[in-house]
Amino acid sequence: MSYLAILVLSFIQGLTEFLPVSSSGHLILAPKLFGWPDQGLEMDVAVHLGTLLSVILYFRKDIKDLLQHFFRYVGSGFRQEQFTPETKLSLILIIATLPAVIVGLGLKKMGMDIMRSTQLIAITSIIFGILMYIADRRPQFLGLDKINWGSGFVIGIAQAIALIPGTSRSGICMTAARAMGFDRITSARFAFLLSIPSILGAGLLTTLDALKEGHNVFNATFGIALGLSFLFGLAAIHFMLSFLMRHGLGVFTLYRVLLGIILLTIM
Repeated sequence: MSYLAILVLSFIQGLTEFLPVSSSGHLILAPKLFGWPDQGLEMDVAVHLGTLLSVILYFRKDIKDLLQHFFRYVGSGFRQEQFTPETKLSLILIIATLPAVIVGLGLKKMGMDIMRSTQLIAITSIIFGILMYIADRRPQFLGLDKINWGSGFVIGIAQAIALIPGTSRSGICMTAARAMGFDRITSARFAFLLSIPSILGAGLLTTLDALKEGHNVFNATFGIALGLSFLFGLAAIHFMLSFLMRHGLGVFTLYRVLLGIILLTIM
């Protein structure tokens, strides 16, 4: 794989993992548009690990608090006085992860080649982009402390739907949260925190597949792609949270709809 291809694919994964425009859809489209061979499992492992490290670093304080309160609660024998808001949020994140785990394992067994078509990416890009715009028109009145078991699980179901290429994991999670009245920053923060177990799980499965097939995963290409996707991921998270403090999600809807129309036109 050329250095240009590594740069472009790392940029796509690092940026689109946290912007509501579908990283999987863009990673499928890039080789087709540029005439490159499929990036292979090694590249998938590297860019997933890079974006995982970026979100962990960015939210390191939140993650530390959530883990401390969770293990303190478990270590106390589940005593009620140790059940803090941080403990509750950590448990909600675990529950919200379950739908994607169940659906992902099921799709893995059935095979997902049928879901990698350009037409499907175009259609889902348009449909879920419009739904995101409609949800973003809702009033903002709920913060992170208002996420409960039910709303967390709904966002988790939305994340499972994002296994369809072109949907966007962060996009549909924010859409679900905004539809329930959560403010944009809360919607994005919860979506990013929820991405950690999801990206970790996807990365582990991809790594196991690569090793099983005898691929030399940890090579020079791996290191370059990991580093680049890590840097692009950090930039994307910071940009998205800063952007949402002043703007809505409309510009991303416009991008998704135009991308879908172009793809439908040139297929």
